[in-house]
Amino acid sequence: MDKKMRSILKQVLKPGRYTGGEYGQVIKNKDEIKCRVAFCFPDTYEIGMSNLGVRLLYGVLNLEKDVWCERVYAPWDDMEEKMRENGIPLFAHESRDPISEFDFVAFTLQYELSYTNVLNMLELGNIPLLASERDDSYPIIVGGGPCAYNAEPVADFFDAFSIGEGEEALPEMTHLYNKMKDDGSYTKEAFLHELAKLPGFYVPSLYEVTYKPDGTIEAYTPKYDDIPTKIVKRIIKDMDKSYFPDKLIMPYIETVHDRIVLEVYRGCIRGCRFCQAGIIFRPVRDKTPDVLNEQAKCLYESTGFDEISLSSLSISDYTHLPELTDKLLEWTNESKVSLSLPSLRIDSFTKELMDKISTVRTGGITFAPEAGTQRLRDAINKNVCEEDLLKACRTAFEAGKTSVKLYFMNGLPTETLEDIEGIADLAIKVEDEFYKNPNRVKGRAPTVTASVACFVPKPFTSFQWFGQNDLETLMMKQEHLLEKVKSKKHIRYNWHEAKVSRIEAVFARGNRKLSAALIEAHKLGQKFDGWDEHFSYETWLKAFENAGIDPSFYANRQFGFDEVLPWDIIDCGVTKEFFLREWKKAFESKTTPNCREKCSGCGANKLGGERTCCPKL
Repeated sequence: MDKKMRSILKQVLKPGRYTGGEYGQVIKNKDEIKCRVAFCFPDTYEIGMSNLGVRLLYGVLNLEKDVWCERVYAPWDDMEEKMRENGIPLFAHESRDPISEFDFVAFTLQYELSYTNVLNMLELGNIPLLASERDDSYPIIVGGGPCAYNAEPVADFFDAFSIGEGEEALPEMTHLYNKMKDDGSYTKEAFLHELAKLPGFYVPSLYEVTYKPDGTIEAYTPKYDDIPTKIVKRIIKDMDKSYFPDKLIMPYIETVHDRIVLEVYRGCIRGCRFCQAGIIFRPVRDKTPDVLNEQAKCLYESTGFDEISLSSLSISDYTHLPELTDKLLEWTNESKVSLSLPSLRIDSFTKELMDKISTVRTGGITFAPEAGTQRLRDAINKNVCEEDLLKACRTAFEAGKTSVKLYFMNGLPTETLEDIEGIADLAIKVEDEFYKNPNRVKGRAPTVTASVACFVPKPFTSFQWFGQNDLETLMMKQEHLLEKVKSKKHIRYNWHEAKVSRIEAVFARGNRKLSAALIEAHKLGQKFDGWDEHFSYETWLKAFENAGIDPSFYANRQFGFDEVLPWDIIDCGVTKEFFLREWKKAFESKTTPNCREKCSGCGANKLGGERTCCPKL
C-alpha cells in the first residue's frame, strides 16, 4: 500500500473496508495467471463479506490454477470522494490493481436497488457503462445472482449473464476464455458468441428485442442459429459433491454476519405464490448430515467463529434436521458454539428445538405469518393457520420468551382492508396468549412487533402478472393498520417505505428500456438506493421523466397472460402453465400441497439432481 493510500485511509470511516490483507484471502503470482476475475459485490464491504454466494464462487474460481479471483466492494461516500479527488480508480482487495486491468469484472445482483451501485462502480473503474461502447481492451462484464433471472433492465451494461448456480458455470467460462486466448481465436465478439453456446449463459447483445405499439415485447430473436432461443438455468445436481470452502476470509472489522453459514440444502418444497427464491432454486437438493457436520467442524477449526447458522429457505423442511443437530451438538456445546436457525416455520416450532438451539433460547422469536387472515394466507399458499402461530407462541412464552416479531406483507393480490385489520387482530391475539399462559415470565410485559413490507411482484412467481398496488393505496393501507394498533401499548408496528418498494417493482418487472432511466439516475447521483440516507424517490421520478419512461407501466400494470414477459428468454425450470394454475387457485383461495405431500407438476424435475423431492424423468 502506497503512502497516498495510507494517508487517505486515516481520513475515512472504517478503513478496514479497504485495506485487504485479511487472513484467508487468496494471493497468486500474476505472472502465472492466464485469467483474472474481479468479483464485485455492489454494496459495502460489511454486507458483501457476509454473502455466502460470494464465498462459494471466490473459492471455486481460485481452485483453478490459471485463474485468480479477487474481491471488490462499493466504497462508501467518504472513500469515493477521496478516490475521485486523488484519481484512484476502483481496485481489487487482494492485488490492489484497478478493475480495468482484469479479464472479467463479475457482479452479483442480489437486489434491484443495487443497480445504480453497479454503474457507479464501473465509472469508478474507468470502464464505459454501456457494453456497446467497450472494445476488446476492456474487461468482459458478467452478471449473476437472483436478479439475473430478469436481466433486461441492466442488459445494456453487461456483456453476459450467468443464469442459475455458478459453481460449475463460471470455471467453464474461464476455461473457454483461456482456450481462445491460447489458440489465438479470441476477440470479444467471438468469445461472447461461443459463451452463448455454453449452458446457462445469456448474452443479451446476441438477441434482438422487438416491441409492439403499446410498449409490450413482441419477440426475442437470436441473431445466430447456433445459440439457444431460451437460456436454461444451471444447477448443482449433487450438493454433497459441490464446492464448499474449508476456510473463510476473516474480516478486520465487524460484518453483518460474523458466523459460519452452513448451507444445508437448496430449493424449497412449499410453493408460496409470492416467493421467487422458492422457485428459482428448485428442485430441492440437500446435503447429508455427515457431510454438513464435517464442513462445520472444518470451518470452526479455521475461523474460531462461535456461531453456526444453518442456512436454507426453510430449515425445518430438512428431513434430517434432528440427526444433524444431534451431530453438531456432540461437539458445539463443549466448544461453546451456538446454533441458529434463521428460517424456522411456524408449524414446526417445538420445545425440543428450543432446547437444542441456543440462539433460539437466548434471543427473540421471529415468525412469518405473511398475511393477517386465513383467506389471504390460503390465497398466497402459505399453508399455516392461526392456531399454528398461537401454539408456537405458547411454546415460546412457556420457555421464558417475552418478545415475538411477526413478518407480514401488505398489497398482496386479493387483499382487502379486512385482511389488513387481520394483522392487528393477530398481533393482539399473540399478546393475549402471553397473559393467558400460567408459565409466563412474571413481572414483565410482552413485546409483539408487527413488521410489514410492501408486496413486490417478482418474475418467476405465480404473482408475476400482478400489478403492484399504486403508491397511494399502499400508503393508505399502512395508515389504516397504524390506526388499528397505535393504542396498543405492547404492540410495535414497523413498515417498509412504500416509495422504495415501488422503485423495486419497476426494476423487478422491467425491460431493456429501463437502462435509459438508470443512466439518468446515475447522472443525478443516485447510489446505495437500499440505504435510507441515500434513497430519493423524487430523484427517481426525475430520472424517469428525463428518460421518457412511465414507471407505472412496469410497477402497477397487470401484465397480460399472453404477453411476452421480459424474463421469458430465461427458463428457470418451472413452467408458465404451473404459474397460471397457481394464479387461478390464488383468486379462489385454494392451497396447493407441498412437494413432499404431492407433486404439483411444476416442471423442475426435468433438471434432475441427487436427493431431491422431485422424481427424475
